[in-house]
Formats: sequence, structure tokens, C-alpha cells
Amino acid sequence: MIAAAIFVILPLCLAVAAFSDLFTMTIPNRISVIISLAFLIIAPLAGMALAAISAHLAGALAVFTVCFVLFALNVMGGGDAKLLAATALWFGLDPSLIEFLAYVGIIGGAATLVILMIRSQADAIMAIGLPVPHSILTAKKIPYGIAIAIGGFLAFPSSSLFMMALHGLK
Repeated sequence: MIAAAIFVILPLCLAVAAFSDLFTMTIPNRISVIISLAFLIIAPLAGMALAAISAHLAGALAVFTVCFVLFALNVMGGGDAKLLAATALWFGLDPSLIEFLAYVGIIGGAATLVILMIRSQADAIMAIGLPVPHSILTAKKIPYGIAIAIGGFLAFPSSSLFMMALHGLK
């Protein structure tokens, strides 16, 4: 039961966050809360040591601190900052956190370039009548929750909690 929760909760929440960001340009706070609380409940039940849980909290705090500064500078949206920090909790201070952040950066950069190219052709796209979400076509912001979700999907199999579930819980 715990292994199933590990395999389902984070990916499902990331998918909901990505679709919400794509279509509404918002990431509901409850998604970040669910991701965080799920980790805090599941990790001890899965047999993760207190020192490892502390390392996960430290990794999330480090990501949150950087995201808070970026939010304060109006570089990053609040929903993106909370989602990134909550997701980082599942990776801890392991190499998988660096992998996750690298995926988010690369995918986010590529998505931003594609979105900017699409926006440069917004008049033609609207004239043709292609059904492109507002967040892609005319919004001033980038729906970065999509990159966070994809980065999380790609890095999740490298996370310690995923590996614990895959190889049998203690």
C-alpha cells in the first residue's frame, strides 16, 4: 500500500499542477500541500531514517529559499516556487535533486523558447483559429509548472523513496 502511494501521489499531483498551469496559469496551493504532507507521512511509513528525512527537508528548504528570492524579485511565480520546493522534498539532498533541477531548467528553457516563438505568431494562430490555450498564446507569464512536472517525472525514478518502494520497503 505504501509503495503504491509512493508511485502514484507525486506523479498525479505533478500532472494536475501542469494541466492547471497550462489552462489557468495558476497552480493551486493544495497541490503543493498534498505533495509535502504526503512525503512527511509516507517517508517514515516506508522506513526512511530520520536523518534521511532531515536531508530531504534541508533540500526542500534550500530550494524554497532560492525560489523565495526569485519570487521576491518577480522572476518566478508563487505557485511555481511552492511546487518546486514541495517537489524537491521528495528528492532531498541526493544527486537526484540536482537531476530534477537540471531537467526543470532544461525543459523550462526549451518550453520558454517554444512559447515565445508561438507568441510571435499569435496573430496568425488566432486568425487560423487553432485551439491554443491562453497561457501559451497571449499571457505575459510562462506556465513553468509544466517544466516542473516533466522534470519531476523524469527524475523521480532516481529518488531514494522511489528506489525504496521499487526494491521493497523495510
